Amino acid sequence: MSIKDKVIAIIAEQAVLEPSDISVDSSLEELGIDSLGLVESIFSIEEEFDITVPFNANEPQASDFDISTVASIISGIERLQAEQG
Repeated sequence: MSIKDKVIAIIAEQAVLEPSDISVDSSLEELGIDSLGLVESIFSIEEEFDITVPFNANEPQASDFDISTVASIISGIERLQAEQG
């Protein structure tokens, strides 16, 4: 399973949607993921990919990890894997 497919599966679980309902251009807000769902998604991503995501739940916009769209999350994971690998 690709990084994209794994991320979409994690986000789909949090949003209670089917993976086919999620586009890489979707924002988490559009998918109905609230702040708690976001934190749970970040934990799931860290566990799935064995990475540490530089994310501050209190100030998500101040984070070095772009969570604006599904595509930006995928890119961030790829970057972190390269840096931490």
